[in-house]
Amino acid sequence: MRPARPQRSCREAGSTVRMRRVAIVGSGMSAFGARAETPRELFTEAVHEALGSVDRGLALGDVEEAWVGSLGFGGAQLGNLGAYLVEQAGGPSIPARRVENACASSGFAVRDAYLAVASGAVDVALAGGLEKMTDLTPVHQRYWLGVSGDTAWERLAGATFPGVYAMIARRHMHEYGTTREHLASVAVKNHAHGAKNPKAQFRREITLEKALSAPTVAAPLTVLDCCSTTDGGSAMILASEARARALTDTPVWIEASAAATDHLALHDRASLTTLAATERAGRAAFERAGLGPRDVHVAEVHDCFTIAEILAMEDLGFAKKGEGGPLVASGATRLGNDLVVNASGGLKAKGHPLGATGAAQVHELFLQLRGAAGPRQRAGAEVGLAHNVGGSGATCAVHVLRRG
Repeated sequence: MRPARPQRSCREAGSTVRMRRVAIVGSGMSAFGARAETPRELFTEAVHEALGSVDRGLALGDVEEAWVGSLGFGGAQLGNLGAYLVEQAGGPSIPARRVENACASSGFAVRDAYLAVASGAVDVALAGGLEKMTDLTPVHQRYWLGVSGDTAWERLAGATFPGVYAMIARRHMHEYGTTREHLASVAVKNHAHGAKNPKAQFRREITLEKALSAPTVAAPLTVLDCCSTTDGGSAMILASEARARALTDTPVWIEASAAATDHLALHDRASLTTLAATERAGRAAFERAGLGPRDVHVAEVHDCFTIAEILAMEDLGFAKKGEGGPLVASGATRLGNDLVVNASGGLKAKGHPLGATGAAQVHELFLQLRGAAGPRQRAGAEVGLAHNVGGSGATCAVHVLRRG
């Protein structure tokens, strides 16, 4: 019989239930970038690294169920993607399913696996994500990116995601005085962090002047305000408290998992300068963890565009509304400070393989909270937050983690 050690009350699916503690005991990630490997090979790379990072060893056959996030970019394997990927990794008998929530797919995969373990349904679960994006033409890339937004109005009117986030940036500038220098500061910081990450797609620093003078994509956003299309996989092993303590002396506890959704189309939202799904998910996560923004030492936030990181800083409570840009520009979220944001390089420098990003954010926190992030380590990190957004903010998953 599986050990059941209820640790806290949590309101899920409209009722209050008792939840077990859940830890991440192993985590892995492929290098991100334009990779020659197949989707199966990229995911297998991440899974094998995750299994290999479990202190006292774990075989894939010990995993009871698996959740894999993917948009299915390019349509290579839209049906039975979970079986397709887990089989290659060596676990054809593991019940597996694909989770699709645009760019937040693997953030929700981590949440689904967390809920399964916390509920007592399984003791050991695998969560991860995969996307292969660089082998399509630019026209097909725009098509597949566009399916994550509002099709009926925005997409068929010609709006692209850079265009959508450019509208958000323009409105933020109008309401709060945010400047292009504030936007560019996000890119400069994240490239400085990404230069220290051996698995990042772009391992080079940039200057503020270079960011400001880069070619315009959708004003006010330049090419250096936008994340890239990327290939990559991510994976992690979640376990109940009893199993976690048997597998490792350094568990990373998931203190809270929360999610929210909002209107898909911008014209249906109350504001262009607030992502309501982020606000709701962040607030719920902090409440469940019994923590607040001031308790967080390292955060991985969804910076698909530089304005998105500024919104995240405000909507998650790290800065007051309108103060996200000045906070980043001040250097207060760089390595060496109390709060380090996107130490991995973020989507901007690490890369953004849509389905893999959410779990990759949690992977970075796993490294940080175990003191294993190398030159990008936030010294003494004990609490981390991962913030994963789908599309232009219609979906959001937030996880709060703590060092064991």
